[in-house]
Amino acid sequence: MTGQQIEAARVTISRHLKRKGKLWIRIFPHKPVSKKPAEVRMGQGKGPVEYYVAVIKPGAVLFELAGVSLTIAKEAFRLADAKLPFHCRFIARDSNAA
Repeated sequence: MTGQQIEAARVTISRHLKRKGKLWIRIFPHKPVSKKPAEVRMGQGKGPVEYYVAVIKPGAVLFELAGVSLTIAKEAFRLADAKLPFHCRFIARDSNAA
């Protein structure tokens, strides 16, 4: 998952919430991805960094949200899911848990 995809999901969530609630992003793109230009011969090193990615394992929590109702949160995450390269599930913490 690239940094641009994370930012697109973040913007979508924050726009739907209209700056209400608190959003935490639990992932960060640490891993650089390099690429050599097209039609370049083999050798001469690795090439410059093109972008950074976050390695996401199944079951990882990507975003957390507090301070808004469950229906608004579900809709915000549904819109953000369309921006991501894979499908995500919405999970809610019990209201009894502290």
